[in-house]
Amino acid sequence: MNDAPMLHPSFQSKFSSRSMGVKLLIVCALALVMTIPALFVNDLVDDRTHRASDVVKEISSHVGGQQTFLGPTLAVPYDIPATSSAFNAKHGTYLVFPAQASATVKTRAEEKRRSLFKVPVFQADLNFEAAFDLNGVPSAAPQGAVLDWSRAEFIVGVTDARGAISDGSLTIGGKTLPLSPAETTENFSLGSDAAQQLKLKLFGARPGNVQPNSHFAVTAAMRFSGAQRIALLAYGKTTRLNMQGDWPDPSFDGGFLPVNHNITPSGFTADWTVPFIARGVRAEGVGDTLTGLDTTALGVSFVELADPYQSVTRSLKYVLLFLGLLFLSYFVFEVTTGKRVHPAQYVLVGIAQIIFYLLLLSLAERIGFDFGFLVAGAATVTLLSTNAGWIFASRAQAVRAFVVFALLYTLIYLLLRLEDNALLVGAVASFLAVAGAMYFTRSIDWYGSLPDTATPNQ
Repeated sequence: MNDAPMLHPSFQSKFSSRSMGVKLLIVCALALVMTIPALFVNDLVDDRTHRASDVVKEISSHVGGQQTFLGPTLAVPYDIPATSSAFNAKHGTYLVFPAQASATVKTRAEEKRRSLFKVPVFQADLNFEAAFDLNGVPSAAPQGAVLDWSRAEFIVGVTDARGAISDGSLTIGGKTLPLSPAETTENFSLGSDAAQQLKLKLFGARPGNVQPNSHFAVTAAMRFSGAQRIALLAYGKTTRLNMQGDWPDPSFDGGFLPVNHNITPSGFTADWTVPFIARGVRAEGVGDTLTGLDTTALGVSFVELADPYQSVTRSLKYVLLFLGLLFLSYFVFEVTTGKRVHPAQYVLVGIAQIIFYLLLLSLAERIGFDFGFLVAGAATVTLLSTNAGWIFASRAQAVRAFVVFALLYTLIYLLLRLEDNALLVGAVASFLAVAGAMYFTRSIDWYGSLPDTATPNQ
């Protein structure tokens, strides 16, 4: 028979509720539970992000969207007569790229707004130069193909012709010809992935005097609008590009990065050089020669340094760390002051933290992430520190809480801005926070109840 005394259930429950160890476990559990509302905030951010994306597509559709250009390329129709082995005649287009190509692009960008959303749009003046050497052409034509040089035309390409601001022109031998929809019937697409193929709208000019084994130079000029990104394909065996713009935050992308660039608050300049060996596309061939040209795009994206939705999403990734440190701070205050804090009060603190993210999102859309974080953070820190003063009935404790929470929010902001070093800083800060909690609670009897007054540290 067990003679050990049995605790009355109500007394045992009361004891458990007052145990410091159990209280810490409850606080940790509450921190985990409070991450659930953060998931709904994350869904709200996704919804706003999709809305912003829809606005971008709507505005872009009116100005041409992301534009990619192909410089002057010679297109020569060919026929393969029917033979005994091939009963049907075949037709196609033979492409010849210039031996030397150079282009200059000057852009002027601005932001177009729709409600709270904004999209960078641009106008671009493009000037192409192309030097052709037709000695030995054709060298990669299909067997039996007969090229019709009388119907040869120079083509240029663009992804969305609706962005044309003025008519384009092509000059050869001192004669200027207007660009019009190309007469070639072949539909050129770039890229092997059908779902992501880049389709070009072709414009051309037929000079009527192109002959094999000749040398000549061609220039072309166009003016187009677009949104977010502009790119030029490496259309020559050797291609050089100089691009200038007034956008202060360009992002260089595509198959090749510029060999040199300069970015200032008033704009940027960049130069690319793509030699033939790096281009990886034949100098001439049938229409599918263009397939691999999409990997040679020389692009500039007009981006904002601080995307509010991306920044808020990144801040939500630290929500568990943030709530954990916040609850841990209140628990340390509770232990060192001897004042009991009800779990419901922890829940209110967690709700205040979730509302911080809603404030941050709504303010970042209007005044940017940095100022939004400052305003939302200052408001939340003030509320939390005032709440600490109410709970612990001490102005000194309110000041102490203000300092601690201000440092905590500063840490979170730094984590969002450090990017590459965020993990290291976050890990070190968390380690120091836990070490501080261990120090301030070193004299606590975790099996005992919460003392009525603060216990001085020994």
